[in-house]
Order: sequence, then C-alpha cells, then structure tokens
Amino acid sequence: MNGKLRNMTTLYLRSGDKMLLLYRVGSKVVNNSYIGTAGGHFEKDELNDARCCILRELYEETGLKENDIHGLSLRYITLRLKNGEVRQNYYFFADINIIDNVITSNEGKLEWFHISDILNLDMPHTARFVIKHYLSKGKYNDFLYAGIATDNGVLFSILNEF
Repeated sequence: MNGKLRNMTTLYLRSGDKMLLLYRVGSKVVNNSYIGTAGGHFEKDELNDARCCILRELYEETGLKENDIHGLSLRYITLRLKNGEVRQNYYFFADINIIDNVITSNEGKLEWFHISDILNLDMPHTARFVIKHYLSKGKYNDFLYAGIATDNGVLFSILNEF
C-alpha cells in the first residue's frame, strides 16, 4: 500500500418515497452507473469540511443551493481499498424543498426513483451497500455509521462520540 488517498462526498436527495439519482457519464472514477444526486472530490481547502464539499458539488452539478434543501445530514463514512488507493466517502442525505422544477446535471442524467427500485440499479459497490443499509436501518434513526468495504459487502458500525 502506497498511502494514496481519495476523499469524496455523495449526496442523496429525497422527496417522500423517492430519491433523485444521477446516472454519471464521463467520470474518471465512477462512470456509467447510478450514484447519489451529486458528489465528487474534495478541494484542498475542503479537506476538513465534508459539508462544504457536498454543498459546492451540489451547486456545481445541479445548480441547487443550500436553501433548496433541508435536513442535510452526514449519515455514512466508508473506507474502501481500490486500485491501490484508500477511498474515503462521506455520504449525506437531505430532503429537497420543491420537486416541481426540472433538475438537470452537467455530469449525466438525473432521475427520480421509488426507493423500492433503487437496489435494482447499477451502482458502485460501496454505494449499493450504503443504500441497502439506509433503507433497512439508517432512515429510521439519526446515527452516523462508519463502514469498511469488503469484497462481499460493507461492515457497518455506529460511530459514537466519546
């Protein structure tokens, strides 16, 4: 292991029993699969502020601003070793204030999905297990979960402050 790190954020926007997902096209890291509504890599000045990173990514990719959403909350932090680098991802969830407007992205195609259909979509390994855990447990509480990716899933634990 060479100590290479990749820090990323992902945001899932909800409205009732639906989530807005992006089919990302043309990315170097995650391509031709569904991810959260928006997300990406930390800028140097954001390395200690995942919230700042996800709000920037949300605006850059969709044009949505912080006042267009509510309940923004960091819910999952995951680690995965892939292609010789440790990938650390911060997963946020929030509700969108209005869904009447057409929301587009410069990173691919945004689509609303019923939560019962999401796990049938092609998505990155860690994201699939975050969503699976969120739908079965995470959406019923306010815990922050830490997860370590394995070849057959993600091991989650509640990240308690002490």
